[in-house]
Amino acid sequence: MIDCKLLPIFNEMTTKKANNSANASSVVSKVWAFCQTLRDDGVGYGDYLEQLTYLLFLKMADEYSKPPHNRKMPMPKEYSWSSLTNKSGSDLENHYNKLLRALGKEKGILGQIFTKSQNKIQDPAKLYKLIALINAEDWILMGVKDKGDIYEGLLEKNAEDTKSGAGQYFTPRALIKAMVECIQPEPQKTIADPACGTGGFFLAAYDWLVENRELDKADKKFLKYNTFFGNEIVASTRRLALMNLFLHNIGDIDSDNFISPADALIASPDRYDYILANPPFGKKSSMTFTNEDGEQEKEDLTYNRQDFWVTTSNKQLNFLQHIHTMLKTTGKAAVVLPDNVLFEGGVGETVRRKLMETMELHTILRLPTGIFYANGVKANVLFFDGKPSSKQAWTKDVWIYDYRTNIHHTQKKNPLKFDDLKEFIKLYNPTNRNKRKQTWDEKSNPEGRWRKFTYEEILARDKTSLDITWLKDKSLADLDNLPDPDVLAAEIVENLEAGLESFKMIVASLNKN
Repeated sequence: MIDCKLLPIFNEMTTKKANNSANASSVVSKVWAFCQTLRDDGVGYGDYLEQLTYLLFLKMADEYSKPPHNRKMPMPKEYSWSSLTNKSGSDLENHYNKLLRALGKEKGILGQIFTKSQNKIQDPAKLYKLIALINAEDWILMGVKDKGDIYEGLLEKNAEDTKSGAGQYFTPRALIKAMVECIQPEPQKTIADPACGTGGFFLAAYDWLVENRELDKADKKFLKYNTFFGNEIVASTRRLALMNLFLHNIGDIDSDNFISPADALIASPDRYDYILANPPFGKKSSMTFTNEDGEQEKEDLTYNRQDFWVTTSNKQLNFLQHIHTMLKTTGKAAVVLPDNVLFEGGVGETVRRKLMETMELHTILRLPTGIFYANGVKANVLFFDGKPSSKQAWTKDVWIYDYRTNIHHTQKKNPLKFDDLKEFIKLYNPTNRNKRKQTWDEKSNPEGRWRKFTYEEILARDKTSLDITWLKDKSLADLDNLPDPDVLAAEIVENLEAGLESFKMIVASLNKN
């Protein structure tokens, strides 16, 4: 007999209270709690989320195939949801393994969801229980927002598990929302992310369009099927992205796959109206291979593309060049990039100069440490617009908002919130960037965080550095007003890790030269 202790978890999802965000958070916590049972069998957070993805997808496909929907699903009958619900024990385990292998060979989103899928639940009794829990509910009847919020909550909990390394694919949603608020996309325009992770930028753009634009039937169809395009080379992350988008009403079970498994940097892409991205951090692009002795080795990757300004193994510089090639001449981009992109000499300086010449780089948001799951990350958001070819540099002024100096965030006690970036959004002035006003003034307000630098001023800087700060660090000047010890300790650790990473970059550069 099935242990029904966890059935109320899923029953809660279809109550009227599910529309309340606090209740959605409660559901996330309870659904996630089942993972603790599986961890005894060595099933980690990411593995649990993958199994949920497989089973939820199959269950929802089954629901769509029945009245009142009566849709023809691409699922082979022998591997449908019902093929799992009438088995138990070793028969269930063997059939589930066979199902995963078979569906991974299918086309479209179905095949992408199940690509390289494996059964990580080795206890057939627990697999049987999980199937029973999911089978107990009608997921199609659940509101889109409720399903989406629950899955997003699970993704965030997975990112919080530092051992899984999933945090590198999860950009803080408050930051994503602020970036979209600045870009303000229009209907029937394309939006791309060449390293889309679990699809956070797509979801934020989708929500913003639904909430802020009057969408007719054609707009809604375009938004669902033709707006978003991405790349994600990690199969497990790509499947989470596809499921995340599907649960948020983007794409469909039988629609074409809009997230490519290909390395985005290899080939010249199509052009898009908007680029929203947080490319993977790390100094070099590399590939792992097995040598003649059977040992694993890494080799730096360089991309010899004619449309790149420079040839380098620096991952961030390659992504920045790639994004330049992706953006329409009327397009807008907002990209999260680490500090080294702003100050590194050599090819780094070349890329910065070319970016300012061929694009209108108009805004930089300096981000504080402590907001990413990866420690020691010092990053910025670069906002730039696509422009046609010209003999004159398109960049005239670069506005910088310093939301780093004297700002203290931690993941647990003081995480970044959307409200923290509202002042920046207001000063960014999305509706009319020509009417911006500095908050900084050398005499009246030297602590102003919003300051303009001319193109000529930046060119005159050493290595054309965009790593610009003008505010005094109060923690160094006033020992009586130090932040809380845990905040201070976290900052020390992050600064040490960031310093070590910078040192590694310098050593690598010296060795290369």
